[in-house]
Amino acid sequence: MRTWSGRRVVVTGGTGFLGRHLVAGLRAAGATVDAPSSRECDLRDEAAARRLLADSPDVVFHLAARVGGIGANRAHPATFFRDTLAMGLNVLEAARSGGARKLVQVGTVCSYPKVIPVPFREEDLWNGFPEETNAPYGIAKRALIAGSMAYAAEFGLQTVNVLLLNLYGEGDNFDPASSHVVPALIRKCLEAEDAGRDAVEVWGDGTATRGFLYVRDAVEGLMLAGERAVDPTPVNLGAPGEIAIRDLARQIGELAGFRGRFLFDPSQPNGQPRRSLDCTRAEQQFSFTARTPLREGLRRTIEWYRTERERERLFPAGADATDRPTASAPRS
Repeated sequence: MRTWSGRRVVVTGGTGFLGRHLVAGLRAAGATVDAPSSRECDLRDEAAARRLLADSPDVVFHLAARVGGIGANRAHPATFFRDTLAMGLNVLEAARSGGARKLVQVGTVCSYPKVIPVPFREEDLWNGFPEETNAPYGIAKRALIAGSMAYAAEFGLQTVNVLLLNLYGEGDNFDPASSHVVPALIRKCLEAEDAGRDAVEVWGDGTATRGFLYVRDAVEGLMLAGERAVDPTPVNLGAPGEIAIRDLARQIGELAGFRGRFLFDPSQPNGQPRRSLDCTRAEQQFSFTARTPLREGLRRTIEWYRTERERERLFPAGADATDRPTASAPRS
């Protein structure tokens, strides 16, 4: 495996959850990494994307997108579609015009059709419409896969497409308005335990299943893809198996010390009925296998969030910066 030492890498979305871990992993491996925030470089602006990628980077990891959980997707479908597609198209064109040697696009399991055989195989990606609450975002990401194939065919731009399973881990988004299921449940359980409440509400009836990928495993997979993958054919990146949301909630409750009940609300959407990935292609193409068991990853994530909550309690927002400890950078 080639070293990352001395290689010039750009990571879009590098200040987000996955991006911070990927940037840390790349820098630890010796890469020179540029990862501007959205304030520093708004990729919805074509000129900004061109400036970012003007100097022939060795590898571009395109992570930037408008993302969120079921509630956020349902509330802002047009925004998710518009911004995700605009950023992706501008990065594709800027990578071509700027002479990037490789573009790794990070896609999503949300692009898969609502009902297909489980675990999802890459060849089934185009065989139906995505689950409705995620469809605008999923279709935008699917369109960018097709676009990358077109850019590879017409312009010779080397592109790689990785489809990520649901991520979780340290540094996740715990905002109740936009978080995904794992951080949302962790926050609810810890807050209920602190307040002495004996019940936690959960959207849906609990029967939907999900597979999950620990963020540090995802970083390992992305770096392997950046090294070894050579064509735009989509590749699943995930961990084996699936778990029902009701069982996930109970496991998180146990690990978080919550001893109460879970109240499932069937009036709220379940999302996709089942979601799990066949990751054979990733293992064959670039020797990736997820290594972190779900229970261990959940334990680490809960431990991290407990620490962050305590830090916020002791040093609330607005406190003198000189009195506030600096959070450790993500390690991969």
